[in-house]
Amino acid sequence: MRLARLQSTDGAVVTGEYEAGTVTDREDGTEYVVGEDGRLLPPADPSAVYCVGRNYAETLDQMDYDRPDEPDFFIKPPTSVVAHDTEIPYPPFTDELTYAGELAAVVGERCHDVTEREAPDVLRGFTVLNDLDALDQPGRTARKAFDGSGPLGPWIETDVDDPDDIDMHTDVGGERRQKANTELMLFGPYEVVSFLSERFTLRPGDVIAFGSPANPGLVEPGETVEITYEGVGTLENTIVEPNKE
Repeated sequence: MRLARLQSTDGAVVTGEYEAGTVTDREDGTEYVVGEDGRLLPPADPSAVYCVGRNYAETLDQMDYDRPDEPDFFIKPPTSVVAHDTEIPYPPFTDELTYAGELAAVVGERCHDVTEREAPDVLRGFTVLNDLDALDQPGRTARKAFDGSGPLGPWIETDVDDPDDIDMHTDVGGERRQKANTELMLFGPYEVVSFLSERFTLRPGDVIAFGSPANPGLVEPGETVEITYEGVGTLENTIVEPNKE
């Protein structure tokens, strides 16, 4: 099942099942046509976005990083999250904006110190995240935590049998830039969930992104980034010129 959040034309926020361009409200069964009756919101409203870096061997080789002994992570704030099909202004403070196509999970219940075996039971499902990075800025927070740096969506897929075996690809401007499978992760999704839950109380709606395969790269104003994780969804956003205000 695909769970989506939609803001209707009258301003109401609707949560329901997405199918064939329609979101059906879980509370009263009202159907909303996306683009006509409202627009998709990010499928989660997190208190934090936990992002794992250096989680693919090819990426380590490409960037000359050492292999970590445990998941290497950082945190994006809630203001980083924007929806599928949202235009994202190129940040005026960088000349090197990069994309990175990542599988992400959404936490479904408050939890702490869960095991890998318990991890599937505390997740609502999986979605897609683009870890945008102002590469020429100093430090991870300045680079990765700016407004709009975490496009997320388009929905949450609740029926993912094996997150350790998902094909993915990223296209930028119609050109294939990334192609991989999640089996190449150094730390699998459930291992990461367990690791983070030992350190933080995870809350419903929190997002955990599991890192980017090789070939994250530069994106320019006017280019559209499409990230597909098979069986999960395709996240699409266009980078536009910086705001002049």
